[in-house]
Order: sequence, then structure tokens, then C-alpha cells
Amino acid sequence: MNANGNTQGIGSLGCFCIDCEDPAALAAFYLALLGGKITDDDPEWHELTLPNGAVMAFQQVERLVPPRWPDPEAPQQYHLDVEVADMDAAQDAALAAGARIVDERGREPHGFRVLADPAGHTFCLCRSAPAKLADRGRPAP
Repeated sequence: MNANGNTQGIGSLGCFCIDCEDPAALAAFYLALLGGKITDDDPEWHELTLPNGAVMAFQQVERLVPPRWPDPEAPQQYHLDVEVADMDAAQDAALAAGARIVDERGREPHGFRVLADPAGHTFCLCRSAPAKLADRGRPAP
């Protein structure tokens, strides 16, 4: 453990890679959803560098079998939580970019909404921490 209380690992995360049939299309979807810049556009591998410096990669695979949330026969293997200040505006933008609604049970102001990207991978829209604090009348840190 270092002075910051972090445990030293054997390496560092280079990127978060998502399997898909069309890397260009899925990279474009996440570019519209999260912002950033496409930094590698090989036909079989695209990379998106996000505004915070994190990297998402999209790797071409044949015959992708996407998860069907919440079906236990084809469960999600991962999901992204996308923090947003305005749930309705974020959902509208995600739908315009090609997402589809999977579950809207979390429509209350402090809930979350489950959507799927064009390849069928699920992700959640979640209220950002500053937005949650503002809803409670408290300033963000």
C-alpha cells in the first residue's frame, strides 16, 4: 500500500474494451454519448479517448450474442454507469444517438434508467453526485 492508501497492482488499465460487430458504429455511439475523440479507427478496432483521459476500445467479433437484461439466460457481462445532471435530456440524447430503452423503473428523480447501445450492451443513466446534492439543497464539494 502506498502513502495514498492505494494498493499497487501489477499494471494499469489501458482501456475498457467492448466486443461488437461494428466498431466504427459503436465508437460513434459512445462518442455522441460521452464526448471525446476517436483516436484509433482501424476497421477491426476503434478507440475513443474520453474527456477525462479514459480510453474505451471497440473490438470486432463475429456473431456477437448480446446480453438480454434482466434475462438470467443471457445476463449482462458488464455495464457502464453514465452520470448525468438531467435524466430526461440525457435519455433523449442517448435515444437520438441510437440507444433503446430497456427498463424505465427508475424514472423517479433519484433513480436510474437502463438503456442499451446499438449492439445491445446495457448501460445506466444515473444522477450525477452534484445533481443529487443540488436536489437536496446542498452545495457540491
